[in-house]
Order: sequence, then structure tokens, then C-alpha cells
Amino acid sequence: MPESSIPPPGQNKPWAILLAAGQGSRLAAATGGSAKQFISWRSVPLYWHAARAMSRSATVAGIVFVFPQTDHCAHKERLHELHAAEDLGLPWLTATGGDLRQDSVWNGLRVLPASARHVLIHDAARPFVTPALIRSVCDALQQGISGVIPALSVTDTIKTVADGFVTGTLPRQTLVAVQTPQGFYLEHLRQAHLNAQEKGLGVTDDASLLEVLGHKVHIVEGEVSNVKITNPDDLALLQDAPSLPRPCTGMGYDVHRYASGRPMKLGGILIPTGPEVVAHSDGDVLLHALTDAVLGCAGLGDIGQHFSDKDPRFENISSSLLLDQALDIARQAGVRLCHADLTVVAQTPRLAPYREEIKKNIARLLALPLNCVNVKASTEEGLGFTGRAEGIKAYAVVTAWAETVPAPVAPSSF
Repeated sequence: MPESSIPPPGQNKPWAILLAAGQGSRLAAATGGSAKQFISWRSVPLYWHAARAMSRSATVAGIVFVFPQTDHCAHKERLHELHAAEDLGLPWLTATGGDLRQDSVWNGLRVLPASARHVLIHDAARPFVTPALIRSVCDALQQGISGVIPALSVTDTIKTVADGFVTGTLPRQTLVAVQTPQGFYLEHLRQAHLNAQEKGLGVTDDASLLEVLGHKVHIVEGEVSNVKITNPDDLALLQDAPSLPRPCTGMGYDVHRYASGRPMKLGGILIPTGPEVVAHSDGDVLLHALTDAVLGCAGLGDIGQHFSDKDPRFENISSSLLLDQALDIARQAGVRLCHADLTVVAQTPRLAPYREEIKKNIARLLALPLNCVNVKASTEEGLGFTGRAEGIKAYAVVTAWAETVPAPVAPSSF
């Protein structure tokens, strides 16, 4: 098929072959005999990080994991465990590796679905590959070309040597360092592998096989961070720097209907001029929204999950106690509040006389300076149920620093 008539992937996304069958002899001593692609980094094998990037690129149809023939079943079982804990949203298959890299690629090609038209080949020892680079390679394949490889310009002077002496200097402006993933029109890659098998060719990347057949290979910009873990010194790249607190935001919302029920409280302050509200607890709509926002910062559900309005323990309970419990849950998850912005929406009552007292009390409850708490009030100009004075609602936005990744926390201990 002439190169100009190669069909682009279109809706048929390329499959990815993830090569995890190498022996990693240069790293064996430093890893206790474990092949580099199976090194545990951030609690998962190195190859899983590349699989995540494939999944998050939104350009890959599925993944073929090529594992060593020895212990293939054990690696496949581990893959099932990883998939159960973190479904990547992609179908996957496995293949056994061969003696050479190109043998492993060929074995991966043989198990691809019949519908596959394009393929990506990626080294599992490149765990830092990004979804953006994968998309770049796939976008180039959309142009209907045989092969696409990411590459970086060479910045060092490159010399050829023999027996310890320089034999020549190569023009670095014509040199690039090649990375993976490499993308190919599948039929051309299969032909290139069959040709290599027939002629006994040995190469270090698949693009070389296409070059032998005269196919043009397109270059896209690689990524400096897309490093291949090869030598013992490279293991230092897997040493994570101490994690810095990350900013997080939580939003809360609550609403209460006006009717005979509880005296109105807002931010823990009694509002004697306000209508009564229907509520299971003390009906403090502002503290309920704030409690929801605090739990949102920690990624730990909402007020109903922790303090159900079906639970008799919370009948007429002070909302300040619920907020305090939510703050304790957030602290256990490593979350520290730094700012709160709250809005009450009601046609009645007027909140201006109580605003500063509400603000001071919320600052006290959150253990924040006054200038880190903001309380606003608004009407809806007669619109909606609040405009008709049928009820009241509140919004809360809380900003915090998370020192650790939030872990699941049990519901309230009340």
C-alpha cells in the first residue's frame, strides 16, 4: 500500500504494546535481582505508571502487556490485582516475551485484536511518559503516515571511537535521541518485522525496521522527563522529594424550609427576628453548608453520610458540634483550613445586624483569624422559593492545605 493511502486511525484508536519482558541485567544488582519494569514505585510496578498514562491520554484503544515467559502467570495475576484496585478503563491482553526486544514486540503484535489498524510500542521502563506525549504521537498518526517517533535534539558533541581513540565527530545538528512510545501503521510494522526475521536483522527500535523497507518515519518533539530507567544511577529518579502541602477547596450548600419548627440559627448565632425552620438538628443552614465544605476539602463525602437526619442521636443537636466533628475528620486526613467564604441567601430576615457576630463565631469555631472568614448575605429579588420567603439557603467555600493524601475515614463517632 503506498504511504499516501494509509488510512488514518479515525475512530479506530491504536492499541499500545507495553514491553515489560526485559531482563534488566544492568540493574539486577541494585534491585536485588528484580527486573526494572517490576520495581515498586509509589506502591505499584513501574510498568503500571506507563499504563496509567496510556489510559489518561484518551487516544489508546487497549493495552497488550508483554511479560517474561518465566513467571508470566504470576505477572498476569498481579495485573488482575492492579486492575481490580484501579480500573484504567481500557481492555488489556498479555503476551509472552522473546529472547530479543523485537521478538517481544512480534509476540505482542500477534495477539492484537483483528480490528487494530495502528499500534504504539512503549518501553515499560519509561514510567514518566505523559498523556500529552502519547497524544502527540497519535495525532501524528492521524496524518496517515507509516511511523512516528518522539525524539530530542542532541546537545552534547557525539564522537565515534575505537580502541580508546576518537575516529570521528558526528554533526550533532543532524542527530536526535529517540524515545518511546513509537506509533506505526500496523500492516507496515508487521511487514517490517517479517523482513527482519527473514534477513536476520537485529535492531534496537521498531522504527529502524521500517527504515530498512524505505518507509518514512516522522519525528515529534519528545520530553526531557521521559527517561528510561536503565542504570543504577537512574534509580535516584524514583526517589520522591518530600511532598509539599497541596491546596484544596471544598464547597457546601444547604437549604431549609420556613415552617413551625426550630428557632433560626445562623453560624451558631440565634436570629430572634427570623422565621422558624424545619430541621432534624438545630437547623443552622449556614453551619450545615460549612460542614459540607469542610468534608469536601478532605474528599470525604457530605454531611448526610456522617450525620444522617434519620439518626435519633442528631435530633436537635447543635450544628456547632457537627462542624467540630467534621473538622476533626478533616484534620485526621491531613487537611488544615486557611479560609472560608460563606453566603446566606434569604428574603427575610435582614442579616446585617448579625453579620459581624456570625463572622466572629465562625472564625472561633474554625480557629481562624477574622480576616480569613467572610460572611455575605443576599436576596433573590423576589425570585424562587427564597424570594417568596418560603425558606433560606446557604453556600460555603472553604480553602485548605492537605498535608497528606486523604484516606477513608469512618463516619461520625457520635
